[in-house]
Amino acid sequence: MTGTALAAEIERINPAGMTQPTGYTHLVKHGDTLYIAGQVGLDGDGNIVGEGDIAAQFRQAMENLKIILASEGADFSDVVKTTIYTTSIEEFRKTAAIRTEYFGSQAPANTLVQIERLARPALMVEIEAIAITHD
Repeated sequence: MTGTALAAEIERINPAGMTQPTGYTHLVKHGDTLYIAGQVGLDGDGNIVGEGDIAAQFRQAMENLKIILASEGADFSDVVKTTIYTTSIEEFRKTAAIRTEYFGSQAPANTLVQIERLARPALMVEIEAIAITHD
């Protein structure tokens, strides 16, 4: 398969209800696989939700993931891998119950990384995901 043929099978999607980014796409779809860009505590207008509150930011990031998944008829049970970046693992521990609300007993493979900062200094957590749909 040539590069051009492969590119034709790749969809780049910015679902309604999400910020409309420049320089990246919220969702890249290839076949049944969804690659979801890192989601943070921003609402659809680009405002930070829960400044200084990692639990509120985490919940908003999960709500953003929910919107993106739903745009392709998927849900959290379709998520197979997440990577979570946080500015404080100690603070991140406050989000365990929220994570369970969304994933239940079907937790995906996960990598957790503490970093110095995210794209905006007030952001405390970012979640990227890979999901497999069942079209």
